[in-house]
Amino acid sequence: MPKFVINKNQQNNGDHEIHNVTTGCSFMPNPENQIDLGYHNNCKEAVTNAKSKWPSNRINGCYYCCPTCHTS
Repeated sequence: MPKFVINKNQQNNGDHEIHNVTTGCSFMPNPENQIDLGYHNNCKEAVTNAKSKWPSNRINGCYYCCPTCHTS
């Protein structure tokens, strides 16, 4: 089961991106900017989990490591 983190810093468009730690990503945030989301079956579950914790934030999957969850 893959492990996911969210970048606590916003991207230029206002999104907080979810990254897959298990597969790795060239655009992984620095460790001090990562919030652990734990293990999920897929990025959609990780995004849903993050949105439940931070409902007022824009949350999106990384284009590179979570492309099926990348919407903007």
